[in-house]
Amino acid sequence: MSGANSSSLTPEFFILSGIPGLEAAHVWISLPFCFMYMIAIVGNCGLIYLIGHEEALHRPMYYFLALLSFTDITLCTTTVPNMLCIFWFNLKEIEFNACLVQMFFVHTFTATESGMLMLMALDRYVAICYPLRYSTTLTNPVIAKASVATFLRSVAFILPFTLLTKRLPYCHGNLIPHAYCDHMSVAKVSCGNVKVNAIYGLLVALVICAFDIFCISVSYTMILRAVMNLSSVDARQKAFSTCTSHICAIVITYVPAFFNFFTHRFGEHTIPHHVHIIVANIYLLLPTTMNPIVYGIKTKQIQESVIKFFNGDKTGIT
Repeated sequence: MSGANSSSLTPEFFILSGIPGLEAAHVWISLPFCFMYMIAIVGNCGLIYLIGHEEALHRPMYYFLALLSFTDITLCTTTVPNMLCIFWFNLKEIEFNACLVQMFFVHTFTATESGMLMLMALDRYVAICYPLRYSTTLTNPVIAKASVATFLRSVAFILPFTLLTKRLPYCHGNLIPHAYCDHMSVAKVSCGNVKVNAIYGLLVALVICAFDIFCISVSYTMILRAVMNLSSVDARQKAFSTCTSHICAIVITYVPAFFNFFTHRFGEHTIPHHVHIIVANIYLLLPTTMNPIVYGIKTKQIQESVIKFFNGDKTGIT
């Protein structure tokens, strides 16, 4: 086997094929991916800068948004530069351990993003349902502890992915039909029994995503009840407006994520492989690209901060 150590059945490197069946179109496919990546980096860095330097944005909602932006930057940077090297320069080799590291970061920050969306939903719940307790409930130490706990939860659940994948024998080859090192894509290259990997992956998805979606759903159910009980039409519209951007972020994150997850396990024979890989790439890029745009359009205070910045009014910005 090319690039393999025959004594341990562990390859020295893997070969990432990019998008199988569409190799001739790699350069053209790379253009929208590169454009989305540039928007994601500029948009999310811009949000972090505004939130860090604009005093009016020093509130829990925007702190969580800054953490979401940092998560998005890290997530797309983990995969896109390597992906573009495949598309532009045909640099398909990735060392075995580097592949495992990439896999760890991809899934860790995907799970962290889900956790951040949950925390942002809880933030809106407290702000709308218990406005008088908002400033005393969501203090800076509470925000820091909740964010660290969310990240550590992701690390604790995703680390076994790396260990389970590393233990597998790779005697069938080292070609991964994917543009980055995804857990199940790497595991399926093995000639060993990957049932444990598949079951554990399903368990993690159910525990993390199902729990986060449950918390988000309960939060917005309570928010909806509270908003409908408001006597003022303006107050209802303002409450709905503050939640719209978050709901959009939830939709563009979870819909492609679940498509990718279920296709890996149940749709391999019905969904063309190149379609699955394209969606798997979009699933990492679309939320990271759209989040700063959605929050910029839907959040009035961010709009005002952006206008102030470009108009040269530096009040509150140092």
